[in-house]
Amino acid sequence: MFLDSKLAFELDSYFEQAASPMEVHPDVAAAAQYSLGAGGKRIRPALCIGAAKTITSSQCKDSTTVVAVTLELIHTYSLIHDDLPAMDDDDMRRGKPSLHKAFDEATAILVGDGLQARAFELIADAPDLSAEQKVCMIKVLAQAAGMEGMVGGQYIDIQAVDSDMTLDELQAMHEMKTGALIQASLALGGIAAGASDEQLEALDIYGRNIGLAFQVVDDILDVEGDPEALGKTAGKDAEANKPTYVKLLGLDGAKTEAARLLQAAIDALDMFGESADQLRELARYIVERDR
Repeated sequence: MFLDSKLAFELDSYFEQAASPMEVHPDVAAAAQYSLGAGGKRIRPALCIGAAKTITSSQCKDSTTVVAVTLELIHTYSLIHDDLPAMDDDDMRRGKPSLHKAFDEATAILVGDGLQARAFELIADAPDLSAEQKVCMIKVLAQAAGMEGMVGGQYIDIQAVDSDMTLDELQAMHEMKTGALIQASLALGGIAAGASDEQLEALDIYGRNIGLAFQVVDDILDVEGDPEALGKTAGKDAEANKPTYVKLLGLDGAKTEAARLLQAAIDALDMFGESADQLRELARYIVERDR
């Protein structure tokens, strides 16, 4: 939807190449391709490429495409691990049995570990990027994926079952669990395109708001969404008595919050003019989506 057909094809080709080192162990390679090839919205690669295009109108470089792929590897690894019985214990992902159901738990854990490591390897080998850009990207991605980001947010989420979390605490959790990688997607695209500190700050404000909006909409869809369209089990958060935006704000309040965050994200792009139209379109999709 957000990438032209040529670039979408290139991304798919890179996904195949990304898992190629796992071919030393054919079953592991097959499991990796099972998850990487399951589709998904590819929002994080699209945000990365959209950020790069916002900074420079030139054609998307190979280096930016490689960096966009690393974000999907990290995201896919996180989904594989989130679905495990020790985590969210979900049997479906992207309309298919979760990886640990299609294969087994040990394979799912190892594939997730392998995809995470491969992401950093790809950045280190990315063409046409300076050593300084690569080091900066690796740090941004490591922080987003680690205890300051997804890992820390997931830990808080697990501990939050049956808790009376405040709205501020819920927001802080989702800024780590969901928002950190979305913000990193924009930062990496900006770094690849040579963005200034001021431009990176604007992209970060956009990313923070759209990252929270993404989670608010996820909570709404967990109540209203069609499981077939979602490609995963709906209603699990309520069943597990987890704190959500819908639980704290009500359904109408959550929708109002999503609209507020969308506007704040779009406002953050004012300095870029028409060059940020792809990011504006992505923001609207994130809030208006049905899956």
